[in-house]
Amino acid sequence: MTQSGKSTKRERQRENRARKLEAQAAAEKRRRLWRSVRGFALLLIPVAAIFFFLVVRGGNDDGGQSATSATRPETTKPATSTITTLPAKAPLPKPEVTIDAAKKYTATIETTQGKIVIALDAAGAPVSVNNFVYLARKGYYDGLLINRASKNFVIQTGSPNNTQSGGPGYSIQSEPPPGAYAIGSVAWAKAGNEPAGTAGSQFFIGTGSNITTLPRDYGYIGTVTEGITVAQKIMGFAPASSDGPPSPPVQMTKVTITES
Repeated sequence: MTQSGKSTKRERQRENRARKLEAQAAAEKRRRLWRSVRGFALLLIPVAAIFFFLVVRGGNDDGGQSATSATRPETTKPATSTITTLPAKAPLPKPEVTIDAAKKYTATIETTQGKIVIALDAAGAPVSVNNFVYLARKGYYDGLLINRASKNFVIQTGSPNNTQSGGPGYSIQSEPPPGAYAIGSVAWAKAGNEPAGTAGSQFFIGTGSNITTLPRDYGYIGTVTEGITVAQKIMGFAPASSDGPPSPPVQMTKVTITES
């Protein structure tokens, strides 16, 4: 091979190496570009997801009734008002008889969940009703909590220290109910070891069917004539154990007596 032929061969080899290096550089450039595009796309995915979530949420919060928002089940918190905790009620002297058994007496209980109206049975249970009227007119019940909610049974209140114990500082012997207790029956609460008819200040309202099984040992006060659904709503706040203080707390803000 001549000198010129060798030179031509070396030139071709040099050109081939140059083209190979250019091809490798171009391939590396394409790989870097693809990695950049892929990384950018991965960054865009969460951004797009967040944007979509905000758009959907904004559409559901505008007050419109779309098919989805109108039909899906919703949980709502029961209405509550501010609870003002008051000091424990001071003991009272035993009441004198002040009611007229020939008159009609009504108790209106204002609670933070609504109003409950009770027709007091002055004719059938004058001692019992006299005690209730006395305590209510003294403001004894104002500000007390509903201290007990028992599922399918009762709600209870009237404890001077907002527990299920205590009383006004005295006890009376009240009249039994005319028949079996029923939903809406209002009667005095007592300890299990106390004689039938013993009463102080705590009372209960029958709110569920189990009230009908209660023995007639609890002095009768009257019957709910308005707001039994309010009482049953409060019963629905019973704890998971099914018997205890309702959650959220419920307060009797005022008890008013009217007579006619």
